[in-house]
Amino acid sequence: MLKIGCHLSISKGLLNASKETVSINGNTFQFFSRNPQGFKQKEFDEKDYQEFLKYNQENNLFPPLCHAPYTLNCCSKDERVRELAKMILEADLKRMSSYGYFMYNMHPGAHVGQGVDEGIELIANTLNDVVKPDYNGLILLELMAGKGSDIGRSFQEIRAILDKLILKDKFGVCLDTCHVFAAGYDIVNDLDGVLIEFDKIIGLDKLKALHLNDSKMPFKSFKDRHAPLGQGYIGLDTFIKIINHKALKKLPMYLETPHETLLGYKEEIAFLKENYLE
Repeated sequence: MLKIGCHLSISKGLLNASKETVSINGNTFQFFSRNPQGFKQKEFDEKDYQEFLKYNQENNLFPPLCHAPYTLNCCSKDERVRELAKMILEADLKRMSSYGYFMYNMHPGAHVGQGVDEGIELIANTLNDVVKPDYNGLILLELMAGKGSDIGRSFQEIRAILDKLILKDKFGVCLDTCHVFAAGYDIVNDLDGVLIEFDKIIGLDKLKALHLNDSKMPFKSFKDRHAPLGQGYIGLDTFIKIINHKALKKLPMYLETPHETLLGYKEEIAFLKENYLE
């Protein structure tokens, strides 16, 4: 079964997001843990959460993916920013763990001139401080497009972070199609080769989720510009190969494509399902 959904707001609650998922024929979704450009968080609603669990079970939905805010930076030059990131991570993971088994996706951070090695060290130190053995879930490090001083623009940088983590079984990786294409991994002409390289450096057992996004920018642009499926430089043929690849087809996949309404996601999900081989 294709595990597919899109990014949804939970401003009206988790239950509403699940209902929106069903309305577009998806079976999972992604949501932000708090304001993506800030740190404000919606109050926990126990009634909504219990209804969400019941609804998901009745409709055979898979657990959603929680995404950390973009402003979280574990390797900032500013110690206050790093401490805030640590505080946010602690609070988010505590909430996610109380929900049950949730995966939590995060951008590794930007070293802002300190250098990649220092950035990787700071990220690993924060994660080692925050993640405890009783955390009931997985933290996913997302591969990045390579803009500015972002950490995680290569498989080697993600591997370097993973190598420094103490509780290695609590971590996985999320692969964003737009990001890896922009970072110089040719998933259009050599998907198998990219996945072989991923397996050699990181290990396909660590790959736990995919973000499906076309790219407004050409190959190796190092720019993170998402496009609707088939309206960018990656193209529909590549997405058909991705969803049917034996190493990928069982992973949960989340659309982060730019659409003004849910109809765009519904059409993309319909296309993917039509081209998915069970």
